[in-house]
Amino acid sequence: MPTFSYIAIDNKGSVVNGSAEQLDRSAVIDAITKQGLRPISISESKAKSDGFDFKNLLGGNKVKSDQLVMFTRQLSAMVGAGVPILRALNALSQHIAESPILKKILVNIIHDMEAGATLGEAFAKYPNTFNDVYVNMVKAGEAAGILDDILKRLAIQQEKSMSMRKKIRSSMAYPIVLLSITVLAFFGLMFFVIPQIGKILTDLGGADAKLPGITLFMLGASNFMIKFWYLIFLVIGGSAYGIARYIKTPAGKFQFHTLILKLPLIKVIVMKVAVAHFARTFSALIEAGVAVLEALSVTSRAVGNVVYEKALLEAEAEVKNGKSLSSVMEKNPLFPPIVPQMLLVGEETGQTEKVLIKVADFYEEEVDTAISGISSIIEPVMIVIMGVMVGLIAASVMLPIASLSQNIK
Repeated sequence: MPTFSYIAIDNKGSVVNGSAEQLDRSAVIDAITKQGLRPISISESKAKSDGFDFKNLLGGNKVKSDQLVMFTRQLSAMVGAGVPILRALNALSQHIAESPILKKILVNIIHDMEAGATLGEAFAKYPNTFNDVYVNMVKAGEAAGILDDILKRLAIQQEKSMSMRKKIRSSMAYPIVLLSITVLAFFGLMFFVIPQIGKILTDLGGADAKLPGITLFMLGASNFMIKFWYLIFLVIGGSAYGIARYIKTPAGKFQFHTLILKLPLIKVIVMKVAVAHFARTFSALIEAGVAVLEALSVTSRAVGNVVYEKALLEAEAEVKNGKSLSSVMEKNPLFPPIVPQMLLVGEETGQTEKVLIKVADFYEEEVDTAISGISSIIEPVMIVIMGVMVGLIAASVMLPIASLSQNIK
């Protein structure tokens, strides 16, 4: 029978940590409730291993998105139930077992807060775990006294972003597999199949046999790849490494993001993802009470595209000079017409955050549709490419055989 560890709150508002052996989570909830406790978090305890930790070798020491979402929801529930923030963090740090890094961070945050730092200031020391949006929303929640509500919004926002990333990855998985198979098939044919075909044709027609141009081309390409295979892989690997390094530089990243915003099919997805991120992040910050200028500055770093980051920083400068955000975005082609129109409605009604949430929901659905459309296009394209490869090989084999048979007649 599995063992579950839990965090609950009793009738006096005190935090209770414990464990229970039950068949499933529902049974644990029933058992806790019968004891007069209100469950906050329940997780199945995993057996400790004394052997080699292979997970850490592969990058297990990293705070995953789902772990951060769970922590945010648990902290929100405990703060909302009236548990003091330090006591809540202590309870969560003792309860977290899946992420040793997050547990260590929480211990350090507790020490910082005991020394007089606020929760937002303590979070700000760990930008790789708590980004600018997270930190600024927590600071706004502390200032307004609505930290539990802000944490709920943060958890929802993180879940939306995580869901979008998973949908993109799952939608692109099949085309990537097809592309990998196509590349492997090409190298397999050029290294193993074409040389054998060349020997057979030479044996049938003799050394002086006149082979068609397509056959000579395929045999020449195959011989070159076999002789200089190391150069091919060095060029491919070196080019990929050099491009990856260049893209990490500010100039390279800007040029790369500019390029993908010009590619016909990818452009649509990138724009819709960026607009969805902008709308959801900006609305969350405004709803949390963050000033518009500061919200634009923070959102620009959270969009994930430096071209949009530059556009939002330019918008921040114009808004600072007295212009409305909707009028500034109306002039920028990076934002579809619906965005400034909805912003204008929000500015006139004083409900900018609610309007932008609807914009974010709309574009997240549009991203799903666009990705499905591209996936359906990539599949036949890959099949055509593989068909062309097979056709070239078939032609390079059949044409000389037909020529040889005519000579024999």
